[in-house]
This record gives sequence, structure tokens and C-alpha cells, in this order.
Amino acid sequence: MLKKYSDQEQQTRVDLAACYRLMPLFGMSDLIYNHITARVPGSDDEILINPYGLMYEEITASSLVKINLKGEILDNPTEEFGINEAGYVIHSAVHGARHDVGCVIHTHSRAGMAVSAMKQGLMPLAQTSMRFRDVAYHDYESVAIDLDEQQRLVADLGNQDAMILRNHGLLVASPSVAEAFNAMYWLEMACRVQVDALGSGAELVLPSQEVIDKTYHRYQPQVRRPFGILEWPAMLRYLDRRNPGYEN
Repeated sequence: MLKKYSDQEQQTRVDLAACYRLMPLFGMSDLIYNHITARVPGSDDEILINPYGLMYEEITASSLVKINLKGEILDNPTEEFGINEAGYVIHSAVHGARHDVGCVIHTHSRAGMAVSAMKQGLMPLAQTSMRFRDVAYHDYESVAIDLDEQQRLVADLGNQDAMILRNHGLLVASPSVAEAFNAMYWLEMACRVQVDALGSGAELVLPSQEVIDKTYHRYQPQVRRPFGILEWPAMLRYLDRRNPGYEN
């Protein structure tokens, strides 16, 4: 029997399926909605996305759908399901504009949506928050099915690795699945910290701009390490103990 995918694509599929299954374990999934996409290794215009109709905890490496940046389905092992148009519009825009991005995660978490509606945006309340000092913002334009929104979305993202979609949710764009999961986890935690702190009614202490800048610098991938790579094997072991089978 001929092998269907290259070793590199198969590994990307396994990592992407694992990422899908990790998200609900950390409270970052939304029924069958939202998406995590990964660029097919060696390709400029092919990405992997979830079949629209499966919950994140059901995703496997072999169930992922391969599409091109035009939204055309190239390989759909689960023919029962198609893809979500809104997911294609957002994710293909980022992958098409940013060739340094290997994985894009978009969420509708409760804390992420709450912060997305706050006029002040993400506040530097903790070192986790300071990692995202330069987080980008994109104003809400309704359900993302209009192709003309893509240009404005990627312009707002620029060269940043994280963006808050106003009145909508969160987005991260990273070189790999491992780095994207780590970035989204920390962005989500930053939003939860902010919701909790503001909800407490206590007077808040904010660090100086000098400390914010220093902390932000220390989280840059070229300064110490690209966060997510070291953590990924541990995340896979965590998943193996709770929801194995994603590699199938």
C-alpha cells in the first residue's frame, strides 16, 4: 500500500490533531466552531483545516482536510463534512500574507471575547500579559465571510504573532503548531487574568513602561528561546494520558 502523505506532512497532521485535542482540555474550544490551520510542509498555498462538524476532541491526523488558499478542497478523508467558510476566510488570509507563519489558531473563548470588547484592550497586568505588549487589533466587521475583509485583517496583523479581534475573539500566528499552542495558551491566560482582576474591584498596580518593555524583550524568540518547542513533548504526554488516538 502506497503511503498517502510525506513524513513531514504526516508529522504536521499529528501535531495539528494533537493541538485540536489539547484546546478543549484547557477551555479554549467552542463546540464545533473555530479553527486551527497548519501549512502543508513544502507548500506555499496548501493548508490543513478541521472538517466542519467534528468537535475538537474528535479530530485525528487522518481526518484533517487539505485545502488551497482559494478554498478549494484538495483532500477530504471524511467526505461527510466540508469546511467552514468563515474559517477559510480568516486563516487563508494570514497564511497567504505571512509566509513565516506555519500555524494559525483562532478562538472564541469567554475571556478572549470579554477582553476583545474592552476599550482599553489587553492590559499589562502580569508578565504573561507583557509578552503581548504589541498585540494587534482588528475591528469587528460581522461574521467573517466577506473576502474583502482579508486585506484589512492582514494589514492590522502586520508582523505581529497575536491579534485581538474586537468583539470577536483571539488569533495567533506562529511558525509551528507547538509555538502557536503556547502563544494562544498564554494569550488566553492573560485575558483571564484581566477579567479576574477587573472583576475583583480591587485597585490595580501597573508596572512601569521600562519594566513592560524589558519583559516583552525577554519573551522574544531570539532572546532566550522560541517558546512552545521545549513544552510540546510534555503537552503530547499530557494529551496521551487523557485523549489518545489523535495520531490515527
